[in-house]
Amino acid sequence: MTALTPDVLAHTGRVETLAARSSRALAWLTWGLAATGLALTLSAAGLAGARFAAPFLLLAAAGWVLFWRPAVVVSDAGVELRNPLRSIGVPWDALGHVDTKYALTLVTGSGRFTAWAAPAPGIWGARHARPEHVDGLPESTYGPARSVRPGDLAHTDSGQAASVVRSRWAEALASGAAHSGRADTTPVTRRVAWAETAVTAGLAVATLLTPGA
Repeated sequence: MTALTPDVLAHTGRVETLAARSSRALAWLTWGLAATGLALTLSAAGLAGARFAAPFLLLAAAGWVLFWRPAVVVSDAGVELRNPLRSIGVPWDALGHVDTKYALTLVTGSGRFTAWAAPAPGIWGARHARPEHVDGLPESTYGPARSVRPGDLAHTDSGQAASVVRSRWAEALASGAAHSGRADTTPVTRRVAWAETAVTAGLAVATLLTPGA
C-alpha cells in the first residue's frame, strides 16, 4: 500500500521509509474492527444495513490516515515527512537542525516541521534505555559530555528516524551533494493530502447523516 498523495520530493538514490513500530498493527486493528462491525451490521439487517456503513468506513479511513500513511521518507534528495493530511519535503540544503524533544522535528528556514510517524518516547521508553542505545549515534546527536535526549535513543521511533536523517545528511554534506548555510534560502515543499482529506471529510459528513448517529 502506498500514499495517495504524490511525493513532495523527487526521491533519488537509496530510499528509506520509516514509520512508528506500532502504527502498522494499529492500522490493521482499526480495519479489523471496521470490517467486523460492518459484517455484523449487514448480517443482522441484510443489504438494508448498508445505510449504516458510513461510520465503519470512516473508521477504516482513519486507520489509513492516522496509522498507515504517516512515514518519514529519506533519500539522496532529502527528507519527506508524510503526516496524516499533509506532506512536507525538506531538501538537504533546507535543513538546519534535527530535534527530537517531542518527536522528530526538522528545523528549517521556513519553520519547524514535526513527523507524526516518529514520536519521542514517554517516560517508560526512556527508562528502558541501555548503554547500547546511546553508543554509535551520529556525532551531531550528542550534546555536552556526550549527552543525548530521550528522543535520540536508538530504540525509540524518534531516535531511529533521527539517526537515519542525521547520517544521510552528513553523507550529503561530505559528498558535496548538500551545502550548509543555505537553510534560509532553500524552499520547503508543502502539499495537502487532498485525496485523504476529501475521503475522510466525506465519510465524516455521511456518518453525521447516518440514521441514529
